[in-house]
Amino acid sequence: MTQNKRPAQNDSINQIEQSFITLKKTVPLLVKHKISAIPTNYALWYTYVSNESSGLNQELDTLVEQGKPLSELKAKDLHRQYVSENENVTAWDLRQSIESMLIELSQTIKDTQSDSHSYKKTMDLHLDDLNRVEKEGWSVEEVLSLVRNMVSEAQNIRQSTISFNSALNNAESEIARLKVQLQESQQEALYDALTGLCNRRYFDSELQSKLALEKLSLILIDIDHFKKINDTYGHQMGDLVLKAVAKKLQSSCRNDAQVFRYGGEEFAVLVPDADIKQSRQIADGMRRAIEKISVKDRRSGQLLGDITVSAGVSQLEPNETTQNLIERADKLLYEAKRLGRNRVMPM
Repeated sequence: MTQNKRPAQNDSINQIEQSFITLKKTVPLLVKHKISAIPTNYALWYTYVSNESSGLNQELDTLVEQGKPLSELKAKDLHRQYVSENENVTAWDLRQSIESMLIELSQTIKDTQSDSHSYKKTMDLHLDDLNRVEKEGWSVEEVLSLVRNMVSEAQNIRQSTISFNSALNNAESEIARLKVQLQESQQEALYDALTGLCNRRYFDSELQSKLALEKLSLILIDIDHFKKINDTYGHQMGDLVLKAVAKKLQSSCRNDAQVFRYGGEEFAVLVPDADIKQSRQIADGMRRAIEKISVKDRRSGQLLGDITVSAGVSQLEPNETTQNLIERADKLLYEAKRLGRNRVMPM
């Protein structure tokens, strides 16, 4: 018996030793890259050192090679993608719901199994009685009584089966609901639900983390006459326009440029390692790409073209705050609107 346990014990010891080796490699990385040792960051870099995810290692290697900072929400996003599929925001609620559902389903299965066993025993007895009908010459009334008992038992097991199927359907619906809830809890902290873009909270975190870069530009983009689109075609068409513009902006991003849903009909684009001239060219390319968008409402058949945007571009100045950078871009965006829209400022 003792000899059979030794391989498992050795495996456990080897795992512990490997964990210590990984730990010794993880902590220096956190120190080297000036990353706070909070659980999310530790788990992220522990996974990196363990080589458990090639996708994670590739993303982190790129950031390290380019000397790019890692914001708190970017780290959280990578953790969600590569380390854990579950956000802990609603983990307790989800766990309780799942446990309650499983307990209820388990009890229903036990009840159904008990009813099935009871039904089988009863039917076996009735079958024995049927064999005796002819041999013992039962009366019509005795035979009818037997048939009535068999029908009654069949109805009982049918009701039990219906209850079980109902419990299964409820469980299936509950699982689907929990799946949606889990997806929402994963996404709502970082992403805009309508467009799928990173949200304003993510933008603030990324912008703050990039203040130390030598060059950084910000593009603020606003859809022209968006209120008129909503008033004329309805909010459903407005949502389609927002999604189409977001998709076009995303596909127009090059290098490390990153687009965000800033709020309402406004979008923000962070462009690292780019000066004002380069960023303005990027913004104008986005503006021209959006001019080609045509959106169709499948329900009504309405087709909407001539969608345009205005943009303001600012470049981070030495020792400038995020608020000042945003304010300068916003003023230029307002100027683009004032001058007739569908243009990028500065000229």
